[in-house]
Amino acid sequence: MADVYTKERALEREVARTVEHGLPQVEVLAVELLGPERFCVYVDHPQGVDHALCERVTRLLDGYRSRYAIDVSSPGLERPLRKPAHFAGAVGRRVAIRTAGAIEGRKRFRGEVVAASEADVTIRVDASSVEIPYGAIVRGNLIDEG
Repeated sequence: MADVYTKERALEREVARTVEHGLPQVEVLAVELLGPERFCVYVDHPQGVDHALCERVTRLLDGYRSRYAIDVSSPGLERPLRKPAHFAGAVGRRVAIRTAGAIEGRKRFRGEVVAASEADVTIRVDASSVEIPYGAIVRGNLIDEG
């Protein structure tokens, strides 16, 4: 898992640099490897994400198409959380977090975000709070309670 996570994060940095330079108002929220030859880019835009924007992002990523099939998507209801600002915006909301290594004996957490600093996020799980450093997080998403 650590190798996949490392590859995913490197790819996310490259893709974000390309997309955010080419389309300055677009934010790359996350890049997730869906297999050895496929990845999904989750993007957001102040005016929302539509099919035309997804097409523009896909065209910007043409250089990757010889190695990968590429999906481009809006964040959806279970929006990816990767950056401190994403977690800060989720205070009071329920999230699912998966970590690379065990924290307090586990790697998967579901709970309410109670605080988000520059270094870690604190979530309430059952009756206790757990601080999770951002560097340990492999996946983080809002939980759709709709």
